[in-house]
Amino acid sequence: MTTMAGRATIREVADAAGVSRQTVSNSLIHPERVKGPTLERVRRVIDELGYRPSNAAQSLRSQRTGAVGFELNATGSATRNAVSFPFVLALSERAPAHNGHIVTFGTTSEHPLLSGYEDMVRSQLVDAFILADTHEGDPRPDWLDGARIPYAAFGRLWGRPELTSWADVDGAHGLRIATEHLLAQGYSTVGFLGWPAGSQVGDDRRRGWAAVHEDRSMPLGPEAMAVQDLGAATAAAGPLLDQVGRGGAIACASDMFALGVERAAAARGWRSGTDIGICGFDASVIAEIESLTSVALPLYEIADHLLGLLQDRLGGAPPPAAGLLVEPGLTIRSSSTR
Repeated sequence: MTTMAGRATIREVADAAGVSRQTVSNSLIHPERVKGPTLERVRRVIDELGYRPSNAAQSLRSQRTGAVGFELNATGSATRNAVSFPFVLALSERAPAHNGHIVTFGTTSEHPLLSGYEDMVRSQLVDAFILADTHEGDPRPDWLDGARIPYAAFGRLWGRPELTSWADVDGAHGLRIATEHLLAQGYSTVGFLGWPAGSQVGDDRRRGWAAVHEDRSMPLGPEAMAVQDLGAATAAAGPLLDQVGRGGAIACASDMFALGVERAAAARGWRSGTDIGICGFDASVIAEIESLTSVALPLYEIADHLLGLLQDRLGGAPPPAAGLLVEPGLTIRSSSTR
């Protein structure tokens, strides 16, 4: 049975031929990988159903470049780039295993613009894109779908539950394990320093901190908000340290915030780990240099998943049934050990 638009899908071909979608894809793109009788059966079903691969799959068969585009924000915050650059490294190292390579292009806008993607498509430099810095109202998914260009996103496609081509870090889980670690170390109270309410990423991380208190029937610890800036984080940390008190701890939504807490604590003569527990998020170079405990992002696992997803989409497979939420780990350093 074909779709309402009258166009058979690769899943329907696979079901009718009794093979996997990958076998259908190989029959179209790499027929040498499929045994003769199976290849003949798949081709017969393709003819019977009138299946036509997408533009992306046709491109893959005829003139695929093997390149995946990734946009870099050249003027983004230090914390944003502290995550995106290691992620590009993970993509670049894992791409050959998925028969591809990464091509980066830049922007100087706070939010990604379509112009860079249009230029890359017009120049036929890439076959697909991996998106980052996703946000509510992001115009890129609709434009790429309209252009029939496969994409996968590092980050949830906020406000668009019907879009499933993504993988993201489970921020709530990250703050949960950070908060549980701080309590297990014997810190009396665990406060929270995050972004102003309304940040999807920040709100997600705060939920993990709040959930630990709810699970333990503990009153919420003190909390403060700041923009992603070291000076603002340091200023917000001062009153928060007063509320948490010596012997308490602060779980932070980013490593930049954790650095701000450390500086504010040092200004009053408190030692990280001994007098105040501090935990950041992202396990960035900032955390490594300052010996800050931090939630570690599973970048290689996410890179592998997104590259594999693109490989499937380029082969004609439909989007996955759901996005992938990956649980992070915790890199423990001296800022949270007593």
